[in-house]
Amino acid sequence: MYEGRLVRVSRFLSKHLRHQPGRIGLALTPGGWVTVEALLAACARAGMPLKRAELNEVVARNNKQRFAFDESGTRIRASQGHSVPVDLELEPRDPPATLYHGTGAGAVPAIQHEGLRKMRRHHIHLSPDVATAVTVGRRHGRPVVFAVDAPAMRRDGYTFFRSENGVWLVDAVPPAYLRIVDEPATRDGQT
Repeated sequence: MYEGRLVRVSRFLSKHLRHQPGRIGLALTPGGWVTVEALLAACARAGMPLKRAELNEVVARNNKQRFAFDESGTRIRASQGHSVPVDLELEPRDPPATLYHGTGAGAVPAIQHEGLRKMRRHHIHLSPDVATAVTVGRRHGRPVVFAVDAPAMRRDGYTFFRSENGVWLVDAVPPAYLRIVDEPATRDGQT
């Protein structure tokens, strides 16, 4: 599959597996799953015909591993980032010593005042490393990375989850647990 089609299909799947499943006639089951058969039929009805081999390639080649098949390979879901109600059935996990959140420089004052809020999503998305957070932040302008004191949050009763693709999830991060990472990569936008 050529790169342009790969990106187009990935965006289509993100939109409909994370935000608007009903728009193409899908209903997410517990865990956020849909059958591959139902997804392929819905894609065809919506003008985005997709073969199973193409779907396999999109799942395998997506650099953020946004999608996952179940163990049987008969169901698929978005790994996280839903704006529709869904319980991903993730188990609470003890987080590493530091997690990171990348954002654009324009959001820094609000984050320093209010902390990280989930907005329209179900959770705050946190990265396990600075490089990933810089990449995420760059999507929003000049990147700024916040370090999150995850163990202190855990001690204070916050629950963390880890999605299948390694993204850490939490309901909120108050400002007391945040500090800006002073890394050259975040100061001048280079990695």
